[in-house]
Parts: sequence; structure tokens; C-alpha cells
Amino acid sequence: MKSTHNDKPVIDWKGVSSFLLITFVITYAVEGALILKGASPIVKGLGQYTVAAVMWVPALATVLTIKFVNHEGFGLTNLRFGGWRPYVRAGLIIPGCFLLTYALTWILGFGQPDWTLQYFKSLFVVAGVEVPPIPSPTVIWPVFLVVTVFIGPFINSVFAFGEELGWRGYLLPKLLPLGKFWAYLLLGVIWGAWHWPLVLVGFMYPGYPLAGVVMFTALTTVFGIYINELTLRHRSSMLAGWIHGVFNTQRLGMWALLFPNVNPWLGGFSGLVGIGAWLGLGLWESRRSIK
Repeated sequence: MKSTHNDKPVIDWKGVSSFLLITFVITYAVEGALILKGASPIVKGLGQYTVAAVMWVPALATVLTIKFVNHEGFGLTNLRFGGWRPYVRAGLIIPGCFLLTYALTWILGFGQPDWTLQYFKSLFVVAGVEVPPIPSPTVIWPVFLVVTVFIGPFINSVFAFGEELGWRGYLLPKLLPLGKFWAYLLLGVIWGAWHWPLVLVGFMYPGYPLAGVVMFTALTTVFGIYINELTLRHRSSMLAGWIHGVFNTQRLGMWALLFPNVNPWLGGFSGLVGIGAWLGLGLWESRRSIK
């Protein structure tokens, strides 16, 4: 953040432009090359590992911009852990929102649970691998629940922090002179646009590339409100990485197996039901900040 002669904050367009240029050029180049070669960045193999590595591109852009463009310190990124309570709260609230979202998805008829894991078994068949012995639903689902809630976030938050050091650590403070509303909105759109190559090849909205771009950008914008509020309140981009990691673990964990055929527009965490839930969560967190 910079100041004019009358001390009114203005946008550091030099830093913002550098960060965005580095982030988008590298990401689009890498994922574009994968797509052109026919590799799927959303299924398995080289694409899967490459996309995981690309999650650290915003962090790289942050470091390069701070060190070689603006020559700023890293203090502005709020690179600190902070207290442990918000980590626990987010680790419980986000799974709770997923539970609510998929309960509504089931009740409203936008998707049916696959209790016997037929979809999961079909993945082995498609891969040409013998289906391994799978425990009964009364055993396997509690195991999936424990892994999704208590183990997975510690793994996924490592990759998610690579994004959040850039989005919430660097870019959010740079956009705040616009005011919270416009900073949150612009950051949400930028965050969504960064994913557009994946969305266009079928990420979460298969068969609807252009409309999927709109839906996914809405998702990143409304869920971003919750992450933004907690990041600013606790002054921690590490907390943002944890929240993002918890979210990714939920969407990639047991819910993806329990509801494999959800209507992508209406149900699930990324449909209208989910977008409504994340918007409600973000607005609730915003009201807590005002009090």
C-alpha cells in the first residue's frame, strides 16, 4: 500500500501488476501445455502432480515481486501462525457446511448418496485393476470421515498455502485501498480466473465450460469472503492456507465418493446450494467482524 501527498491510500499498481503477470503467465503456460498435449490436469498422472505444484505459483510471484520489483519486506504478507482457536473453528465449521450442503442436495433431489461405493469400485475397473476388498459401509465411511476431517487438511493445507501466500498474503492487502467490498469482489474474480484453464477442460462442471467459468468464479468470490475476513482479523496468511486446505480436503474427500453424480449446477459444494451456503457463511463472518 502506498500513500499520496494527502495520505490517502492508493493501489500499488506496480506490485499488483507484477504479481498478476507472473502468476497468470506461468500458470496458464504450464496448464495450457498440458491441455494441448492431451494430458488431463484434472484426472491423474502428470497433470495431477503438475497442478499440485502450480498451486505454489502465487507464492513464487509474491517472493519475486517483493524481492525484485518493489523491494518490500515480507511483513505485509502476515506470514505468521497466530492463535490456534481459529484453526480449530474453521476445521469444524467448513466440514459442517459441507454436511449441510450435501444434506440439502439429497433432500432436494439434486444427488443421491452412493453408500455401497459403486462409483469408487468402478474407478478400479476403468483403470484395469482388480477391485480390492472393501470393508462394509459401517466401517469404511467412519474411516473416510476421520481422514477427511482430521488428517487430510494437514496435507492439503501445505499446497493451499502456496496459493494463499499470494491471494490473501500479498494481493488482498494491496487491494484493500479500494474498500472491502471491491477488494473482496476483485480478488474473488481474479482467484476464479486463475482456475479457468481447468474449468474449461471439465473441472467440476464437465460439459459446460463457459457457464462453468461463471459458476466457479461465483464460488471463489463467495467463499473468499470467509477466508478474507478471518485472514484480516487474525492477521495470518497461514490461517488462510489452512482454511483453503480444509476446504480442498472436504471437496476431494468423502463427499466426492459419497455423492459422485450430483447435479453440478444445483447441488454439491459448487452448485447453487453450495454457493448459497458459502455466501451465508461469509456474510455471517463479516457481521462478526463489525461487532
